[in-house]
Amino acid sequence: MVKDILKLAVEKNAADIFIVAGRPVSFYKNGVIIREGEKGLSPAEVEQNVKEIYELAGRDISILTSRGDDDFSLSVGGLSRFRVSGYKQRGSMSAVLRVISFALPDPETYNIPEKIVKLCEQPNGMVLVTGPAGSGKSSTLACMIDHINRTKESHVITLEDPIEYLHRHNKSIVSQREIRVDTDSYVTGLRAALRQCPQVILLGEMRDFETISVAMTAAETGHLLLSTLHTMGAANTINRIIDVYPANQQRQVAVQLSSVLNAVVSQQLLPSTDGGVIPAFEIMTMNPAIRNMIRDGKVHQLDGVIYSSPDENMVSMDESIVKLLEEGRITEETAQRFAVHPERLRLRR
Repeated sequence: MVKDILKLAVEKNAADIFIVAGRPVSFYKNGVIIREGEKGLSPAEVEQNVKEIYELAGRDISILTSRGDDDFSLSVGGLSRFRVSGYKQRGSMSAVLRVISFALPDPETYNIPEKIVKLCEQPNGMVLVTGPAGSGKSSTLACMIDHINRTKESHVITLEDPIEYLHRHNKSIVSQREIRVDTDSYVTGLRAALRQCPQVILLGEMRDFETISVAMTAAETGHLLLSTLHTMGAANTINRIIDVYPANQQRQVAVQLSSVLNAVVSQQLLPSTDGGVIPAFEIMTMNPAIRNMIRDGKVHQLDGVIYSSPDENMVSMDESIVKLLEEGRITEETAQRFAVHPERLRLRR
């Protein structure tokens, strides 16, 4: 039964579950895929498991059979929440499930610095958390939303695909909306949110031109907007946003972005010496020099400014990695593998 698979994944503290034909049920943990048994699942066995997942979620499986892809969340009482991605491959059903705890992430346990969590304390503007898939962006944003919820009286609207962490109303009102369940799309939900008296908007992902455009407007009109991109580094993030616009609008967008952006946090998960994973962060907070660089199209200079800045709220990725290495939390090999500039990293030590 699929419930047994989910239970085993939680017991093993796995991050993801793979249910794919031709392969045993497999778990992803600390950067390694672990097989449960040796016998590969048949297409019929996978289909049965996927059907049970849909039954647990109370969701119509015809969405998957007709489209070939489907994303949704699933809660199993007394066990955990799961983010489900159902898809077809080689004509048969498959599913990958991300394990999400019912409890909100604790910044200290997740090694998220307090100065990152507190980036959400500004009353307006835009804070972006970036990094590859599975790097912990959702956990970082959940910590920020929880901090707001515990410390401020605000209306927080989240637009997620799907909803991952569940936030209870505390000092703030937290309205969590799931794409295709509570609203048609990010753009539709974001435009509606501007009429729902929010002080804070969490946008699960800035995916395309239209979403980015409305998000920029939201940040410009007095709201605090938190979102993610699948980019690494502040310079790549700035370029990604500007490049989605037509060439004749990019100069104007650079000026707009330079005024609304508060911070860019880039993160990646590194194998730790204790057999787990640990995050490394690059933090770029805005100052007049950085605003001028973005406005004047000198984005390529941002890495150098971050790298050489004495500001404790400005941290390069390599500096973060060196700190983990000096604390004995990662190996020299890991540091070299994940460093942005391995040669510079060697010189800094």
